[in-house]
Amino acid sequence: MKVDGRIDFQIVEQTPEKVVSEMPIQSGIKNPFGGIHAGAILWFADVTATALAFGSTEFSEGIPGFPLAITLNANFASNQREGSLRAVASFVKKGKTVSVVRTTVFGENDKLIADVTTIHIPAK
Repeated sequence: MKVDGRIDFQIVEQTPEKVVSEMPIQSGIKNPFGGIHAGAILWFADVTATALAFGSTEFSEGIPGFPLAITLNANFASNQREGSLRAVASFVKKGKTVSVVRTTVFGENDKLIADVTTIHIPAK
């Protein structure tokens, strides 16, 4: 079985305390029921949270201080089949060695899709 898909999104707002991303729903991220695959939602939330924890969207392999997620807790509340999603990441705790980020993923009409909490530590 060959599986083909592509996750594509963009960061539309970034401040030191908040990152907002938007992701269009496309065929490559849908599950067999036509909704968005949970892994795509989780990846979207995690990368948005990582951009907040890092303070930049300039990622490159081996970059020092990159915030590694060491814990991830996700609660999925609903799903949707078309349109786009919006992820909003903000700090629960911003620290030098440990940061906790809450990312809320919304669908059309601000429908709650997922609530994700990640804990990050800087890579050495």
